[in-house]
Amino acid sequence: MPWSQVLDQSRAKASLSRALSSGRIPHALLLHGPAGSGRLALALAFAQALQCERRGRPGGPEADACGTCLPCTKVARMLHPDVHLFLPYPKQKSAPGQDPRPSDYADRIRAAGTDPYGAYDYRSRAKLDGDAPNNKQVEHRKVPINDHVREAMSRHPVEGRHIVGILTDADRVRKEAANAILKLLEEPPPSVVLVLIAERVENVLPTIVSRCQRVRLDRLAPEVVEAALRERQHAAPDKAAVAARMADGSYTLARRLVSGDELDAQRKQAVDFVRQSYVGRASALQPIIEDVSKRGREGVKNWLGLVGTWVRDLVLARAAGDAAPLVYVDVQDITQKFVAHVPGADLDAMSALVDDAIALISGNTPSALVLTTLSFALREAMHGRPRHTLAVPLDQAA
Repeated sequence: MPWSQVLDQSRAKASLSRALSSGRIPHALLLHGPAGSGRLALALAFAQALQCERRGRPGGPEADACGTCLPCTKVARMLHPDVHLFLPYPKQKSAPGQDPRPSDYADRIRAAGTDPYGAYDYRSRAKLDGDAPNNKQVEHRKVPINDHVREAMSRHPVEGRHIVGILTDADRVRKEAANAILKLLEEPPPSVVLVLIAERVENVLPTIVSRCQRVRLDRLAPEVVEAALRERQHAAPDKAAVAARMADGSYTLARRLVSGDELDAQRKQAVDFVRQSYVGRASALQPIIEDVSKRGREGVKNWLGLVGTWVRDLVLARAAGDAAPLVYVDVQDITQKFVAHVPGADLDAMSALVDDAIALISGNTPSALVLTTLSFALREAMHGRPRHTLAVPLDQAA
C-alpha cells in the first residue's frame, strides 16, 4: 500500500516520509487520531515502505513503497515474516499449551491487512462473517503481549530490513499489559520498529507515549470520504453524499453506511422516533423502542447516534434555513417543516439528552428504560420545558 492509497493525511505522510528519506527510523511510533481516519492504513503503508527492496535504489521511490516488488506484495497480503499485526481479543478459555487466540484470529489479520479501512477488529464485529458488534470486553492483556508481541519483536529479521510490529488499540490495554509494552520500549532490540495505534492518546500510559514519536491523524473531510465511496466502493452519488456526512470523518463507518439498505431504514426510524416523541404517541413509540433495544449495547448507541445527527440537522436548519449544510440531505423538506412546527423547542437540550442517553447505554443501563425516558424528555424539550440530563441523582430528586 503506497502512500497514494492512504486517504488524505498529508501531514502524517510527510512526517513518515521524512523519516524514510533520512534513514532515521524511530524504534517506536504512536499513530493517533479518530476512528476510521486511516491509522492502520498509514501503519501498513509505512511497514511496506520499510521493507520495500526498491526504496532508495536507482529507479525506485525515495520515501515510499513501490508496491510491486516481492516484499511489498508479501506485506500487502500479510505474508511477510517480518511484519506482524496484533489485535486485542476477548478473553476465552483455552487448555494449557493451546493458543489462546480465537480460531478466526489469523483470518482477521489477513482481512485487516489487505483491507485496512474495513472493520475486522473484535470490538466492531463479534463474528467475522457478521456485522453485530461485540458486547464482550476487548483489550490487550499481559499474557498475549508477552507470548506474542514481545516474542515476535525479539527476533532478527528473516527477509526484510526491519522487524515491524503494529499493535492496534493501544488505548485499550490493561495496566499489567501496558507495563509489558513499556519494557519492550525501554530496551528495543535492534532493527525493531513498533507502531502503536490509538484513538484517544490520553488513555495511553504516559510513559509509553513519552517513548514514542507521535504522529497525529485528522478526521477525513466529507469531500474526501464521498469521493472515496464513489471511486472505491462505486456508491451512488446521493448515497455517498449522505453517508460521508453522517460518518463524521470515518471512512470505515461511511463504507458500512452505504453497504446496504439498513442505513435508510434506521435513519427513518430515528426521525420517526423524534417526531412521535413530539406528539407523545405511545402506540408508535413502543415498537420502535422494542426493536432498537434488541440490537445490543453498541447497536443501540449507533442508532442513538443517528437520532443525534438529525437533532443537529434541526439546529442547523433553524440557524441557516435552506442554506444549512445538512447531513440528512435527502429529508431536507421534512427537517425544514419540523423546525418550523416547533419554534419553542430547545434543540441544544435535545442534543444533550441524546448524548446523555448514549452515556447511560455505555454504563449498561437497560436500553428500553433509557429510550422510553429519552422520548419523554425530548417531548418536554420540544414543548419548551427542557431538562439537560435523563438521570437525576437520588439526593437531588424532588
